[in-house]
Amino acid sequence: MKHIIVIGKTGQLARALAARAKAHNVKIKSYSRRDCDFSAPDDVIVKFAYDIPECDGIIIAAAYTQVDKAEDERDIAFRVNSAMPRIIAEVCASREIPLIHISTDYVFPGDGDRPLLPSDTTIPINTYGASKLAGEKAVLFSGARAAILRTSWVFDGTGINFMTTMLRLAKTRDTLNVVADQIGRPTYAGHLADASFVALNKMIDDPDFDGGIYHVSGTGPPISWADFADAIFTVAVEQIPHTMKVGRIPTSDYPTPAKRPSYSVLDTTEFETTFNHTLPNWQDGLADAYTEVEE
Repeated sequence: MKHIIVIGKTGQLARALAARAKAHNVKIKSYSRRDCDFSAPDDVIVKFAYDIPECDGIIIAAAYTQVDKAEDERDIAFRVNSAMPRIIAEVCASREIPLIHISTDYVFPGDGDRPLLPSDTTIPINTYGASKLAGEKAVLFSGARAAILRTSWVFDGTGINFMTTMLRLAKTRDTLNVVADQIGRPTYAGHLADASFVALNKMIDDPDFDGGIYHVSGTGPPISWADFADAIFTVAVEQIPHTMKVGRIPTSDYPTPAKRPSYSVLDTTEFETTFNHTLPNWQDGLADAYTEVEE
Protein backbone atom coordinates (compact mmCIF):
# COMPACT_ATOMS: atom_id res chain seq x y z
CA MET A 1 0.00 0.00 0.00
CA LYS A 2 1.32 3.41 -0.98
CA HIS A 3 1.30 6.31 1.48
CA ILE A 4 0.25 9.59 -0.10
CA ILE A 5 0.03 13.12 1.28
CA VAL A 6 -2.84 15.24 -0.03
CA ILE A 7 -2.58 19.01 0.33
CA GLY A 8 -6.22 19.92 0.89
CA LYS A 9 -8.96 18.17 2.81
CA THR A 10 -12.37 19.79 2.36
CA GLY A 11 -12.46 20.67 -1.34
CA GLN A 12 -14.14 18.61 -4.04
CA LEU A 13 -11.02 16.81 -5.24
CA ALA A 14 -9.55 16.27 -1.77
CA ARG A 15 -12.78 14.65 -0.59
CA ALA A 16 -12.91 12.47 -3.70
CA LEU A 17 -9.30 11.39 -3.19
CA ALA A 18 -10.11 10.36 0.38
CA ALA A 19 -13.23 8.48 -0.70
CA ARG A 20 -11.48 6.56 -3.50
CA ALA A 21 -8.07 5.94 -1.93
CA LYS A 22 -8.83 2.41 -0.77
CA ALA A 23 -9.84 1.34 -4.28
CA HIS A 24 -6.39 2.41 -5.48
CA ASN A 25 -4.58 0.66 -2.60
CA VAL A 26 -3.53 4.01 -1.22
CA LYS A 27 -3.48 5.38 2.31
CA ILE A 28 -3.65 9.14 2.48
CA LYS A 29 -2.87 11.81 5.03
CA SER A 30 -4.69 15.04 4.23
CA TYR A 31 -3.80 18.55 5.34
CA SER A 32 -6.47 21.23 5.60
CA ARG A 33 -6.25 24.98 6.11
CA ARG A 34 -6.72 24.27 9.81
CA ASP A 35 -3.46 22.32 9.76
CA CYS A 36 -1.62 24.95 7.76
CA ASP A 37 -2.50 28.39 6.43
CA PHE A 38 -1.88 27.85 2.71
CA SER A 39 -1.86 31.62 2.17
CA ALA A 40 1.06 32.08 4.59
CA PRO A 41 4.35 30.93 3.01
CA ASP A 42 6.11 30.81 6.39
CA ASP A 43 3.47 28.40 7.71
CA VAL A 44 3.80 26.23 4.62
CA ILE A 45 7.58 26.12 5.02
CA VAL A 46 7.37 25.16 8.69
CA LYS A 47 4.73 22.48 8.10
CA PHE A 48 6.10 20.85 4.97
CA ALA A 49 9.81 21.62 4.87
CA TYR A 50 10.45 20.54 8.44
CA ASP A 51 7.47 18.49 9.58
CA ILE A 52 6.38 16.44 6.58
CA PRO A 53 6.13 12.68 7.26
CA GLU A 54 7.62 9.99 5.05
CA CYS A 55 5.48 9.35 1.98
CA ASP A 56 5.54 7.85 -1.50
CA GLY A 57 4.02 10.87 -3.23
CA ILE A 58 2.15 14.16 -2.82
CA ILE A 59 -0.96 15.53 -4.52
CA ILE A 60 -1.67 19.26 -4.32
CA ALA A 61 -5.46 19.46 -4.41
CA ALA A 62 -5.87 22.71 -2.49
CA ALA A 63 -6.21 26.00 -4.34
CA TYR A 64 -7.75 29.43 -4.21
CA THR A 65 -10.64 28.95 -6.65
CA GLN A 66 -12.91 31.96 -6.12
CA VAL A 67 -12.49 33.30 -9.63
CA ASP A 68 -14.32 36.60 -9.21
CA LYS A 69 -13.09 37.31 -5.69
CA ALA A 70 -9.52 36.81 -6.84
CA GLU A 71 -9.74 40.07 -8.77
CA ASP A 72 -9.84 41.86 -5.40
CA GLU A 73 -7.66 39.36 -3.53
CA ARG A 74 -4.80 39.02 -5.98
CA ASP A 75 -2.14 38.70 -3.29
CA ILE A 76 -3.94 35.87 -1.50
CA ALA A 77 -4.65 34.08 -4.78
CA PHE A 78 -0.97 34.16 -5.73
CA ARG A 79 0.18 33.07 -2.28
CA VAL A 80 -2.10 30.02 -2.33
CA ASN A 81 -1.86 29.14 -6.02
CA SER A 82 1.79 29.99 -6.66
CA ALA A 83 3.86 30.34 -3.48
CA MET A 84 2.39 27.28 -1.75
CA PRO A 85 2.95 24.90 -4.72
CA ARG A 86 6.47 26.30 -5.15
CA ILE A 87 7.38 25.45 -1.57
CA ILE A 88 5.83 21.97 -1.77
CA ALA A 89 7.57 21.30 -5.09
CA GLU A 90 10.95 22.39 -3.69
CA VAL A 91 10.47 19.96 -0.79
CA CYS A 92 9.58 17.22 -3.29
CA ALA A 93 12.67 18.01 -5.35
CA SER A 94 14.99 17.87 -2.35
CA ARG A 95 13.53 14.59 -1.09
CA GLU A 96 12.85 12.98 -4.47
CA ILE A 97 9.11 12.72 -3.80
CA PRO A 98 6.87 12.46 -6.90
CA LEU A 99 4.31 15.25 -7.14
CA ILE A 100 0.91 15.75 -8.77
CA HIS A 101 -0.24 19.36 -9.06
CA ILE A 102 -3.75 20.25 -10.21
CA SER A 103 -4.19 23.23 -12.50
CA THR A 104 -6.92 24.70 -14.67
CA ASP A 105 -8.18 25.45 -18.17
CA TYR A 106 -8.26 29.10 -17.12
CA VAL A 107 -4.56 29.45 -17.94
CA PHE A 108 -5.75 29.83 -21.55
CA PRO A 109 -7.37 32.92 -23.12
CA GLY A 110 -10.16 30.81 -24.61
CA ASP A 111 -10.30 32.60 -27.94
CA GLY A 112 -9.84 29.51 -30.15
CA ASP A 113 -12.19 26.93 -31.58
CA ARG A 114 -10.33 23.61 -31.22
CA PRO A 115 -9.47 21.46 -28.18
CA LEU A 116 -6.46 22.88 -26.38
CA LEU A 117 -3.15 21.02 -26.25
CA PRO A 118 -0.80 21.17 -23.24
CA SER A 119 1.72 22.90 -25.50
CA ASP A 120 -0.66 25.67 -26.59
CA THR A 121 0.16 29.24 -25.59
CA THR A 122 -1.05 30.21 -22.13
CA ILE A 123 -2.41 33.74 -21.75
CA PRO A 124 -4.69 33.98 -18.69
CA ILE A 125 -7.42 36.60 -18.85
CA ASN A 126 -8.15 36.74 -15.12
CA THR A 127 -6.23 36.80 -11.84
CA TYR A 128 -7.19 33.25 -10.90
CA GLY A 129 -5.78 31.89 -14.16
CA ALA A 130 -2.63 34.01 -13.80
CA SER A 131 -2.04 32.72 -10.27
CA LYS A 132 -2.48 29.10 -11.36
CA LEU A 133 -0.11 29.58 -14.29
CA ALA A 134 2.46 31.05 -11.91
CA GLY A 135 2.05 27.92 -9.79
CA GLU A 136 2.64 25.69 -12.80
CA LYS A 137 5.84 27.53 -13.66
CA ALA A 138 7.03 27.36 -10.06
CA VAL A 139 6.49 23.60 -9.94
CA LEU A 140 8.33 23.08 -13.23
CA PHE A 141 11.21 25.35 -12.15
CA SER A 142 11.61 23.53 -8.82
CA GLY A 143 13.20 20.48 -10.40
CA ALA A 144 10.67 18.14 -8.82
CA ARG A 145 9.44 15.10 -10.72
CA ALA A 146 5.95 16.40 -11.21
CA ALA A 147 2.89 15.88 -13.36
CA ILE A 148 0.72 18.97 -13.71
CA LEU A 149 -2.88 18.05 -14.49
CA ARG A 150 -4.96 20.83 -15.99
CA THR A 151 -8.66 20.18 -15.64
CA SER A 152 -11.94 21.98 -16.25
CA TRP A 153 -15.40 22.62 -14.82
CA VAL A 154 -14.98 20.35 -11.77
CA PHE A 155 -18.18 19.30 -10.00
CA ASP A 156 -19.61 16.86 -7.49
CA GLY A 157 -22.88 16.47 -5.62
CA THR A 158 -21.88 17.95 -2.27
CA GLY A 159 -19.46 20.85 -2.70
CA ILE A 160 -19.94 24.43 -3.82
CA ASN A 161 -19.96 24.21 -7.59
CA PHE A 162 -22.14 24.76 -10.64
CA MET A 163 -24.15 21.57 -10.16
CA THR A 164 -25.06 22.16 -6.54
CA THR A 165 -25.75 25.83 -7.24
CA MET A 166 -28.22 24.94 -10.00
CA LEU A 167 -30.00 22.44 -7.74
CA ARG A 168 -30.19 24.96 -4.91
CA LEU A 169 -31.64 27.67 -7.15
CA ALA A 170 -34.14 25.20 -8.62
CA LYS A 171 -35.77 24.87 -5.20
CA THR A 172 -37.17 28.39 -5.44
CA ARG A 173 -37.19 29.15 -9.17
CA ASP A 174 -38.61 27.61 -12.32
CA THR A 175 -36.55 29.68 -14.77
CA LEU A 176 -32.82 30.35 -14.76
CA ASN A 177 -30.80 32.35 -17.27
CA VAL A 178 -27.45 30.68 -17.94
CA VAL A 179 -24.53 31.66 -20.15
CA ALA A 180 -24.57 29.78 -23.45
CA ASP A 181 -21.44 31.06 -25.21
CA GLN A 182 -18.74 29.65 -22.91
CA ILE A 183 -17.80 26.15 -24.05
CA GLY A 184 -15.93 23.46 -22.12
CA ARG A 185 -16.19 19.94 -20.73
CA PRO A 186 -17.26 19.18 -17.14
CA THR A 187 -15.15 16.90 -14.97
CA TYR A 188 -16.59 14.85 -12.10
CA ALA A 189 -14.35 15.15 -9.03
CA GLY A 190 -14.39 11.38 -8.50
CA HIS A 191 -13.08 10.76 -12.00
CA LEU A 192 -10.41 13.43 -11.53
CA ALA A 193 -9.36 11.70 -8.30
CA ASP A 194 -8.99 8.39 -10.15
CA ALA A 195 -6.87 10.08 -12.81
CA SER A 196 -4.69 11.70 -10.14
CA PHE A 197 -4.01 8.34 -8.50
CA VAL A 198 -3.23 6.76 -11.88
CA ALA A 199 -0.76 9.52 -12.69
CA LEU A 200 0.91 9.43 -9.29
CA ASN A 201 1.22 5.65 -9.37
CA LYS A 202 3.13 5.91 -12.64
CA MET A 203 5.37 8.59 -11.13
CA ILE A 204 6.08 6.33 -8.15
CA ASP A 205 6.50 3.06 -10.04
CA ASP A 206 8.65 4.48 -12.86
CA PRO A 207 11.50 6.58 -11.42
CA ASP A 208 12.68 7.39 -14.96
CA PHE A 209 9.39 9.12 -15.79
CA ASP A 210 9.79 12.85 -15.27
CA GLY A 211 6.15 13.93 -15.69
CA GLY A 212 5.09 17.07 -17.52
CA ILE A 213 1.89 18.97 -18.24
CA TYR A 214 -1.26 17.02 -19.14
CA HIS A 215 -4.90 17.80 -19.78
CA VAL A 216 -7.53 15.84 -17.86
CA SER A 217 -11.27 16.29 -18.21
CA GLY A 218 -14.44 14.34 -18.62
CA THR A 219 -14.92 12.90 -22.08
CA GLY A 220 -18.05 13.38 -24.13
CA PRO A 221 -19.34 16.32 -26.12
CA PRO A 222 -18.22 19.87 -25.31
CA ILE A 223 -21.07 21.92 -23.90
CA SER A 224 -22.03 25.36 -22.67
CA TRP A 225 -22.96 26.23 -19.10
CA ALA A 226 -26.58 26.40 -20.27
CA ASP A 227 -26.28 22.89 -21.71
CA PHE A 228 -24.82 21.71 -18.42
CA ALA A 229 -27.72 23.24 -16.51
CA ASP A 230 -30.18 21.42 -18.76
CA ALA A 231 -28.34 18.14 -18.16
CA ILE A 232 -28.38 18.69 -14.40
CA PHE A 233 -32.11 19.37 -14.32
CA THR A 234 -32.73 16.29 -16.47
CA VAL A 235 -30.85 13.97 -14.12
CA ALA A 236 -32.57 15.58 -11.11
CA VAL A 237 -36.06 15.59 -12.61
CA GLU A 238 -37.52 13.49 -9.78
CA GLN A 239 -36.14 15.84 -7.12
CA ILE A 240 -37.43 19.06 -8.68
CA PRO A 241 -41.23 19.39 -8.25
CA HIS A 242 -41.63 21.66 -11.28
CA THR A 243 -40.37 21.94 -14.83
CA MET A 244 -37.17 23.96 -15.09
CA LYS A 245 -36.65 26.31 -18.01
CA VAL A 246 -33.11 27.38 -18.89
CA GLY A 247 -32.82 30.74 -20.62
CA ARG A 248 -29.76 30.87 -22.86
CA ILE A 249 -27.93 34.19 -22.59
CA PRO A 250 -24.62 35.62 -23.86
CA THR A 251 -21.77 36.36 -21.49
CA SER A 252 -22.36 40.05 -22.12
CA ASP A 253 -25.72 39.74 -20.35
CA TYR A 254 -24.07 38.32 -17.22
CA PRO A 255 -21.07 40.55 -16.43
CA THR A 256 -18.68 39.33 -13.74
CA PRO A 257 -15.56 40.87 -12.15
CA ALA A 258 -13.37 38.23 -13.82
CA LYS A 259 -13.42 37.41 -17.51
CA ARG A 260 -13.93 33.76 -18.50
CA PRO A 261 -12.53 31.89 -21.51
CA SER A 262 -15.09 31.51 -24.29
CA TYR A 263 -13.69 28.15 -25.37
CA SER A 264 -11.61 26.00 -23.02
CA VAL A 265 -12.17 22.43 -24.20
CA LEU A 266 -9.06 20.43 -23.28
CA ASP A 267 -7.44 17.88 -25.58
CA THR A 268 -6.78 14.92 -23.28
CA THR A 269 -5.02 12.68 -25.82
CA GLU A 270 -1.55 13.02 -24.31
CA PHE A 271 -2.76 12.07 -20.83
CA GLU A 272 -4.69 9.08 -22.17
CA THR A 273 -1.69 7.85 -24.17
CA THR A 274 0.90 8.42 -21.44
CA PHE A 275 -1.06 6.95 -18.56
CA ASN A 276 -3.28 4.49 -20.46
CA HIS A 277 -6.32 5.97 -18.75
CA THR A 278 -9.37 7.72 -20.17
CA LEU A 279 -11.86 9.51 -17.97
CA PRO A 280 -15.51 8.47 -18.34
CA ASN A 281 -18.08 10.63 -20.08
CA TRP A 282 -19.02 13.71 -18.05
CA GLN A 283 -22.64 12.55 -18.30
CA ASP A 284 -21.70 9.39 -16.39
CA GLY A 285 -20.00 11.61 -13.85
CA LEU A 286 -23.16 13.67 -13.54
CA ALA A 287 -25.16 10.54 -12.75
CA ASP A 288 -22.58 9.54 -10.12
CA ALA A 289 -22.57 13.02 -8.62
CA TYR A 290 -26.34 13.02 -8.33
CA THR A 291 -26.16 9.99 -6.01
CA GLU A 292 -24.21 12.23 -3.61
CA VAL A 293 -26.82 14.97 -3.50
CA GLU A 294 -28.69 15.39 -0.23
CA GLU A 295 -32.35 16.14 -0.84
